Amino acid sequence: MEHVILLDAQGTPCGTQEKYAAHHSQTPLHLAFSCWLFNDRQQLLLTRRALGKKAWPGVWTNSVCGHPQTGELFEQAIARRCQFEIGVAVADITPVFPDFSYCETDSSGIVENERCPVYAARQQSEIEANPDEVMDYHWIALDDLQQAITAAPFMFSPWMRQQFSHLPARQRLKQFAGI
Repeated sequence: MEHVILLDAQGTPCGTQEKYAAHHSQTPLHLAFSCWLFNDRQQLLLTRRALGKKAWPGVWTNSVCGHPQTGELFEQAIARRCQFEIGVAVADITPVFPDFSYCETDSSGIVENERCPVYAARQQSEIEANPDEVMDYHWIALDDLQQAITAAPFMFSPWMRQQFSHLPARQRLKQFAGI
């Protein structure tokens, strides 16, 4: 069973909890990650969360998100989740916003409360989306993403909007993409 690594107020690991049991209206602070995946055309892979997801079903978000497991490096966790969610091998995993954290509540009352370092990576194989995780996906230029978020912010996950609105992180994503 996949778990989350619980964190105390200082961000120090203080235990684990099964992933689905941890996510509810009083979700404890825990460790996570976000990954922004780019292709060789400088485009970002947006994914739409499957309707069966416990939190934010059907919402567009950055490429892959997940939770590192005990003893697992972020790079290992990112590679594992990219393979599981979208069937993609990745390379050049690079931190772009290492101190990102957020706490948001979705429309069902489920809370995400995460210390969530943000990474960029490069696509190394074709997409084979897992329908239990991803119901749709789309490659998009970062400038077009900015326009879409401005026009319809409700269509995108709150963590992705926050990550992209952080100017240093957005600049690092553009540099990583080669823009």
